[in-house]
Amino acid sequence: MGVEVENSKWEPNPSLYGFIITCCFFSIALFPRFFNKSVSPSAFSDQSLSPSSHRYFLFLYFLASAMEGVWSVFGDFEFVYNGMSKEQILFSLCLGFGSSLLYASLLPFLFDSIGGHHKACLMFCMLHLFVGAWKRMVPPSHPCSWLPTLSSSLATSIFSFAFEAWLVLENENQGHRQQALNHTFWLMTFFESASLIGSQVLANWLLASNVDTGIASSSTATIFIAIIGIFCVTKGWKQVPHSAPVKNRRQIFYTHIFSDKRILLLGFAHACLQFSIAIFWILWAPTLVADGREVHLGLIYPCLMGARMLGSTVFPWLLSGPSSLRIEDCLVYAFTVLGLALSIVAYDYQEIGVLVSLFCLFHAGVGLIIPSLARLRTIEAITRK
Repeated sequence: MGVEVENSKWEPNPSLYGFIITCCFFSIALFPRFFNKSVSPSAFSDQSLSPSSHRYFLFLYFLASAMEGVWSVFGDFEFVYNGMSKEQILFSLCLGFGSSLLYASLLPFLFDSIGGHHKACLMFCMLHLFVGAWKRMVPPSHPCSWLPTLSSSLATSIFSFAFEAWLVLENENQGHRQQALNHTFWLMTFFESASLIGSQVLANWLLASNVDTGIASSSTATIFIAIIGIFCVTKGWKQVPHSAPVKNRRQIFYTHIFSDKRILLLGFAHACLQFSIAIFWILWAPTLVADGREVHLGLIYPCLMGARMLGSTVFPWLLSGPSSLRIEDCLVYAFTVLGLALSIVAYDYQEIGVLVSLFCLFHAGVGLIIPSLARLRTIEAITRK
């Protein structure tokens, strides 16, 4: 007589999605009313750009986040499905991340010298267009199969600085206030998280019926989004290039980076954040399934991105009003929360529900830290002019 083993399945409570959405809505809707005595209405409603340009930029940033999110759904699955060996996968990933590490710090200076960061945004869309076309037309057995990984890594490096730099330069050229620019920072994080949820839904929907057609359809969707992004960049704002001579740029580089401890600490803090996020995405799935139960990771991912959206909406509450925090204090508290959340997971394994709660807390802190670091970078740049 055989023994039947019951297959246990864990899924998040559906009410959790509604709770996160409701909290985000009330956080955004109540902020201008709650601080209407200490913050003038124009301080919240006045954007860093004109209303039409502001909506245009957020739409473009939403499209860029969607292009990044579509490929993040597959991960290593696409390599394995195409029949690549472990050595080929390792070589492709090392080449992509290695090139990103080598050239990421040089790309901002390169695009600044050739006419502005709007060209970097255009290059970002063109790289994703190339990756989508390659995966749509070139067979996986091609000897240069590492080329899409290299292009995707370079596109991710450009995404990390191009849109923020373009926004800051446009805000400076139009003479708007720093307070209005701060609101755009947390809106960028909010829309990026929402876009990642949407791109995951799109990719999983395309993969539901057939894996072969799903991957091809995802490439087609990326091509379509990239074409829209190229059109938006080329027909959008016209940035006036204002680059310094090469000698002055070298002097600025050594003066404001290597000889400034605040800039070095800021860069180190940003590197630590990105490193912790990368390690999290590597370990979160094995950690959740460690007890043997079946877990639908696709149902947990929206909770994590929703927590990041909620964390980004907390940013204006903490840094505005009569009891506003210093940006440095806000970062200290947020990094402490992130460390405690992951330390609990590392010290002892917890039940899946507790793990998901800690992971949501981690991403809520990430959603707060990202716009905080962007604001601090802008303040340091303005101070040194």
